[in-house]
Amino acid sequence: MAETVTGTAITGTTPGLGGGHPEVLRLEGVSKRFKGRDVLRGVDFSLKGCQTVSVFGGSGTGKSTLLRLIAGLIKPDQGRIVLFGQDEVPLSEQEMLPLRRRMGVVFQGAALFDSLTVGENIAFPLRVHTQTGPAAVRERVAEVLARVGLPGIEERYPAELSGGMKKRVGIARALVLWPEFLLFDEPTAGLDPSNARLIGELIAELHRDLCETSVVVTHDVECAFAISDFIAFLDEGRMVEVSPPDAFRRSPRPEVQQFLAGTRR
Repeated sequence: MAETVTGTAITGTTPGLGGGHPEVLRLEGVSKRFKGRDVLRGVDFSLKGCQTVSVFGGSGTGKSTLLRLIAGLIKPDQGRIVLFGQDEVPLSEQEMLPLRRRMGVVFQGAALFDSLTVGENIAFPLRVHTQTGPAAVRERVAEVLARVGLPGIEERYPAELSGGMKKRVGIARALVLWPEFLLFDEPTAGLDPSNARLIGELIAELHRDLCETSVVVTHDVECAFAISDFIAFLDEGRMVEVSPPDAFRRSPRPEVQQFLAGTRR
């Protein structure tokens, strides 16, 4: 049975790649306000292992806020966020560290440190979160750079890279701690169609080869339909649709069809 949505709650069993895997993420009644404005209003959502879900929605509908909440960078005003079976909401920064080691975040602008080389940028999480020795760090950095198709650029600086290369270095850094769960914030934003397609293919390849569980916030409809097991749609702070790509295209919800037609932003 495909996923359906009743109100804001997702019900039903989950088919596809994650069907035989345990639950990785569950949001229960998650709400968030900024400056008196409701950004998220009672979001319920769950995701099993080895699934990729892309999150659509117009500008200001709470997509990036949702990602920041899942990553534990901000706290909800209400609700629970259960990651790997543990409610992260009451956890302190120190208590969040074991969960953070199990996830990788790819920020919209790559968020590389300009003063560090590519190799130093990628090695940063290893040096902060582990006791890995220098030789093993260099080996792991080389491994993830090869994985994203950029071998041998450890000594370059971010200013020497194209936009597409920066995105791939950001993905390499997210991979360096062998994460089980990946979060992507607009991974193809600002890229030309060719580079956007390459990033989409890389995300799909990681999913296929490593069985990563991923949440991808994006406006890129073509990319999302190519990489996702499920498509979710946020509207006015609520999760109003979660379904496999083919079913999402046929959604009877006018807000979904308006978004796909490009008349709702």
